Amino acid sequence: MAISNDKQQMNHKKNFNESKSTENGKEEHLEISNQNQDLKETNDLKQNDSIREHDFGPNFIILPNNNQIEELQTVIRDKNTARSDFVFNADRLIRLVVEEGLNQLPSVPCQVLTPLNQPYDGLKFSKGNCGVSVIRSGEAMEQGLRDCCRSIRIGKILVQSDEHTHEARVLYAKFPVDIEKRRVLLLYPILSTGNTIIKAVQVLKEHGVKDENIVLLNLFCTPAAIASIVKAYPSMKILSSELHPVAPLHFGKKYFGTE
Repeated sequence: MAISNDKQQMNHKKNFNESKSTENGKEEHLEISNQNQDLKETNDLKQNDSIREHDFGPNFIILPNNNQIEELQTVIRDKNTARSDFVFNADRLIRLVVEEGLNQLPSVPCQVLTPLNQPYDGLKFSKGNCGVSVIRSGEAMEQGLRDCCRSIRIGKILVQSDEHTHEARVLYAKFPVDIEKRRVLLLYPILSTGNTIIKAVQVLKEHGVKDENIVLLNLFCTPAAIASIVKAYPSMKILSSELHPVAPLHFGKKYFGTE
């Protein structure tokens, strides 16, 4: 009889923990549900062929793959990676994406004198750039941008998806007052469905920013997300380190230590 009571208590405790886990991980379960839909859409897009970045047009750019980038991606995706190692490797990958993102901005030729008073023909970036991070995971990319552009101004936007309809709505937005005159580096590391970015770009356009003046900097994206974004904003540039059917949805929570 004691054994039976112990089993009942264990079952009760298990049910309680599962219920608690479900409540605390509600947002994560929603993201996984979205990703399952992405997988279905991805299979439709692939049509039994390999998906390549040029399938989505010239404005979608993937960093050239090498062993360094692949190792960083592996460490980030590994569930056994300690948070300190996760953040360190994520910051390295962010820096690589930001550096390549700067290459997408316009520049002008210039000439300088070396310490030997010899002329040197070089270039400099045109003024009028800013960053906009999509809260919260996009904030992980802010320091990488500041490390490359110390005085750059960074705005913020908060977009929330309805847990039932998955419809995105803007809760907060703060941009430089002259953002319509600037080129925008939009920061968002994980693209699963694309809904958040589509809404964020819509708000930027409402503030006078043109599609062609936006460069989306991203770490991991799914084909379904890219297809949706490219369809909505074909003139906007998108730069990512990886195109894969499964995005690491744990990124934001692990980076900020809120798992």
